[in-house]
Amino acid sequence: MKSSILVVDDDPSILDLVEARLKKREHAVTTESTVDAALECLRRQDFDLVITDLQIGTDSGLAISEWVSTNRPGTPVIVITAFGSMETAVGAIRAGADDFVTKPVDLELLDHIVERAIQRRRLTAEVERLRATVARAGMPAGIIGKSSAMKKLADLIDRIGDSDASVLITGQSGTGKELVARALHDRSTRKDGAFVPVNCAALPENLLESELFGHVKGAFTDARTAKDGLFRRAGGGTLFLDEIAETAPEMQVKLLRALQERKVRPVGGTEEIAFDTRIVAATNRDIESDVEEGRFREDLYYRINVVRLRVPPLRARGNDVLLLAQHFIDRIAARSGKNVRGIAAPAAQMLVNYDWPGNVRELENTIERGMALARFEEITADDLPEKIRDHQSTHVVVAGANPDELLPLEEVEQRYIMRVLAAVDGNKTEAARILDVDRRTLYRKLERYERYERQESND
Repeated sequence: MKSSILVVDDDPSILDLVEARLKKREHAVTTESTVDAALECLRRQDFDLVITDLQIGTDSGLAISEWVSTNRPGTPVIVITAFGSMETAVGAIRAGADDFVTKPVDLELLDHIVERAIQRRRLTAEVERLRATVARAGMPAGIIGKSSAMKKLADLIDRIGDSDASVLITGQSGTGKELVARALHDRSTRKDGAFVPVNCAALPENLLESELFGHVKGAFTDARTAKDGLFRRAGGGTLFLDEIAETAPEMQVKLLRALQERKVRPVGGTEEIAFDTRIVAATNRDIESDVEEGRFREDLYYRINVVRLRVPPLRARGNDVLLLAQHFIDRIAARSGKNVRGIAAPAAQMLVNYDWPGNVRELENTIERGMALARFEEITADDLPEKIRDHQSTHVVVAGANPDELLPLEEVEQRYIMRVLAAVDGNKTEAARILDVDRRTLYRKLERYERYERQESND
């Protein structure tokens, strides 16, 4: 992509050399031979990159670096100097330069430095554009993203904010389901009440019952005093039942009765107590399959699934990866005091290309690791885990230029179905939704593929 570059040098031979090299790379080049002329040019026009000599006549090219750093903070500056000492380099960087090259200019090295600087500029501009888009979109607090999937999710959150209907949030592990639940609470008419989360998978059944419904004094050995349960403590607010599909069958019966009657009976008690709480549940399981196979009660499923919010996997959110990465960098830098401002362009491309099986949680872990290892003001490719550096995206190839390479329609369908299943971690319900077929049709196709594979292995 063509970039606009300003080159400043009082040596005509160097000016011509650098200009010719950059134009060969199809960049739009403007040249100036004095500091005053360069500054006037910068006031009139915004450049993608500035290349300046360190010494321009009797003036210092660092004045240009300082001006750009103050007035065009997103524009990179490369300094050319005949003095390749560490002191010179430190002075240039302190003045706002991003990099420097020494005379005589190595044109191949210059190409590399220019390309790296322009990529960094574009990455910075893209992150700022994403931030502005999110700000204009008015995303709920805690929800970061501008992808169509996240805009759709934010719109649903706004639309059901004034309702007390129960909500089921589904999505893979690490996608941020609790953040979505909090955002829903904050946009609701219950925002002044408490938001009370509980992980249903983290507590044994007897403790979960006591935690949710409360208990009376003497209900069990350690029950020295009566205790209100979370249904009551979330009164006027929202109770978030995370990993609800992990609850035992007996607990599901008690939850169903509580939601039907809008009353709870404390453990060891004889009276039921009314509660005024909105119920938001979440699961990373294929809960429809659990219902069909008898692992989750159908009547409870319909009680909690009045409104469904699906949180997309990170791999389906495009450049939200960069926006989230920058958010984590800013937050960790503020906490740790480490001077890391962003991500180098090659590393950013690796983040976008990676599939993120661990979703946002894995991205946050990756950025925290990168911040710990970073030696410069940007996270580089070397600071990323090896599995991300070496990752190769998988694609479904359905055709080629050679007719002999073309595939039968059924094989194309099979490849695509298997690709979709891999993308949703084997969740057949989610795959059926994406493929726009009912689950029984999908099951029949998968069974047929398995029969073919068994036949081929026996032949």
